[in-house]
Amino acid sequence: MPRSGTRTSEPSPRHVVRTARSTLSFYQADCLDVFRALPEHSISVIVTSPPYNLGIDYRSYDDSLPRQAYLEWTEQWTAAAARCLEPEGSLFLNLGAKPTDPWTAMDIAQEARKHLRLQNTIHWIKSIAIEKDAAGAAAALDKDLAVGHYKPINSVRFLNDCHEFVFHFTPSARTPLDRRSIGVQYQDASNIARWRSGGVNRRCRGNAWFIPYDTIKFRDRDRPHPATFPPRLAEYCMRLHGLDRIRCAMDPFLGLGSSAVAAARLDVDFVGVEVDEHYLAAGVERVNEELNERGLFESAKARRRKVRRT
Repeated sequence: MPRSGTRTSEPSPRHVVRTARSTLSFYQADCLDVFRALPEHSISVIVTSPPYNLGIDYRSYDDSLPRQAYLEWTEQWTAAAARCLEPEGSLFLNLGAKPTDPWTAMDIAQEARKHLRLQNTIHWIKSIAIEKDAAGAAAALDKDLAVGHYKPINSVRFLNDCHEFVFHFTPSARTPLDRRSIGVQYQDASNIARWRSGGVNRRCRGNAWFIPYDTIKFRDRDRPHPATFPPRLAEYCMRLHGLDRIRCAMDPFLGLGSSAVAAARLDVDFVGVEVDEHYLAAGVERVNEELNERGLFESAKARRRKVRRT
């Protein structure tokens, strides 16, 4: 959160990563400064998870602001995001809470509501238990199933928190979506012929997404950030928006760069913003590792050929 009256020069990328078809730009800056520097309607999709003001121990950010100051800041950055979104753009806003402060996600969403319209509410399921009998014969389970990861709550009042919200905000609530891009097969094959959209055996996944964290062995090395989401969550959001309609994706609270990893996988242009240099460096490193694994780096020779052609 910037100090009142602080003026900064126009930010420039700290890191730029290029592939054969996309450019990923990374800023160490306040997101409000980057939003101000971006042209109006220049961002197709934003996937982000801001600080929740729950007292999380970030390296470079005070996550325990007075409630009203935090909500005023939330209103500022969501207004800036709305200005930069395309008329049919999407803001996928991942929010959580804690049992003793259950209204956090709703309060943040209400600030975004002042500038954007809520088109969909998605539930990110991090852990789930499914009894064998409830799954049905088609699941072929031989025992009850419990999958995913959650942080246990030691309480006689509260349940373990196994989900978070992803609020899908858009300028007009009329943004078209590529629903089958993250679709699932019909469990009952008879539905394929029953529904007009079933011809490809692909139906809308719905608004409950089970996406577990990857298991980590060493937090300091594998996830050195107190609050992050899996790249698959960001990938689902971008695919749902429609890859053919993404001119540029963005995450104004980059953290360890899960959204950037998703953009690298999908080969779309991306802008990531993070105030902490260590988190930013870790995010860029994750992107480079992803691109190396997939062989997606644009070679220097290919870039020279491209320059000569133009």
